[in-house]
Amino acid sequence: MADSSFDVVSKVDRQEVANALNQASKELSQRYDFRGTNTTVEFSGEDKVVLTSDAEERVKAGLEVFQEKLIKRGISLKAFDAGDPVGSGKQFKITGTLVEGIASDQAKKISKLIRDEGPKSVKAQIQGDELRVSSKSRDDLQAVQALLKGADLDLALQFVNYR
Repeated sequence: MADSSFDVVSKVDRQEVANALNQASKELSQRYDFRGTNTTVEFSGEDKVVLTSDAEERVKAGLEVFQEKLIKRGISLKAFDAGDPVGSGKQFKITGTLVEGIASDQAKKISKLIRDEGPKSVKAQIQGDELRVSSKSRDDLQAVQALLKGADLDLALQFVNYR
């Protein structure tokens, strides 16, 4: 019998992020407490989101609105890394980055977690920015998925290519 396997990845659905950004932008333009503050949220390049406003507390509130929209769209906040407000002239900016891929040190940490706490028949291999987990038993693979979902890791994980 062949080994069953799945891949552990950290990816963000760009279309859902764009939808959340558009919803947040519409809400910021229509809400009464944001009137006259020039609060905007927009993409800056491929994986950066920039929020700008005339007041520091309004840019923080704009960030909360954007994060709420991300959550409603099913995107984990672990996949969005927001910085602190930076003032320049009359404007305040918050730059956030979409985090994708599993860094090699985090992949090693996940692999060690699987080896130490997972079933003994499970093997984990690092393949670029993802992790391949394989075993003869599908039940063991499901146990590893439950283990990773329950672990307190600093990134949003998805499980793909389950075979």
